[in-house]
Amino acid sequence: MLLAIDCGNTNTLFAVHDGDDWRAQWRTSTDSTRTADEFAVWLSQLLQLQNLTLKDITGCVISSVVPQSIFNLRNLSRRYFNAEPIVVGDPELDLGVTVNLSRPQDAGADRLVNALGCRVKYEGALLIVDSGTATTFDVVSAEGAFEGGVIAPGINLSMQALHKAAARLPRIAIEKPQRVLGKDTVGAMQSGVFWGYIDLIDGLVERLKAEYGHPMTVIATGGVTSLFDGAARTIDFYDPDVTIRGLLEVWRRNAPEAKGV
Repeated sequence: MLLAIDCGNTNTLFAVHDGDDWRAQWRTSTDSTRTADEFAVWLSQLLQLQNLTLKDITGCVISSVVPQSIFNLRNLSRRYFNAEPIVVGDPELDLGVTVNLSRPQDAGADRLVNALGCRVKYEGALLIVDSGTATTFDVVSAEGAFEGGVIAPGINLSMQALHKAAARLPRIAIEKPQRVLGKDTVGAMQSGVFWGYIDLIDGLVERLKAEYGHPMTVIATGGVTSLFDGAARTIDFYDPDVTIRGLLEVWRRNAPEAKGV
């Protein structure tokens, strides 16, 4: 079985694929100091809930935007799965994605994996909106080239900044308000954060479409994507599995034992 690991700035996703389908997915807070042994203890307990053990994992693919975490995740795979992991960012990997940037090395691993994950499922030119610690808007051409994009603060980051910078504004949960006009402080903050963010998404998508000049399918993914369902008018598809689908495709392209899987 394959363990796919997507290490983001805030959370890290572990997902197990059995060759036919995803068996389980778990998230933990990202901590670059967590050792391979600590990961193994945590992961072994979760695997038991699916009637699996660490010995069932025979392959591992890793994408990380936190460079300090890669060492421990590599050790997890080597020590507990007896497998050399495939790590997105290693120069010899075949990602099937051409990077059309002035500095190709600046393209984040998560963004390239998302591009590949969308190309597996969707045709034509694509615009991928990934909402996490940051929200990225990435353009992928009909030929599969990563053309660049936009990076904006994530909705949680915006909310935290508002609370920390203004002494009298409380910490609030993100919710979809029924009205734009807030009748109290919490309602006003929820409206500003939520509807302001929706307009950020719709505005940037429309600007990118106009500048690119070709029809694009817009796919939304990421940890808080479900909040935008039915609110953002420019999103064509909500797809939470873009990243792990991309990681699976990276493994299939690069692991000798995965050929034909």
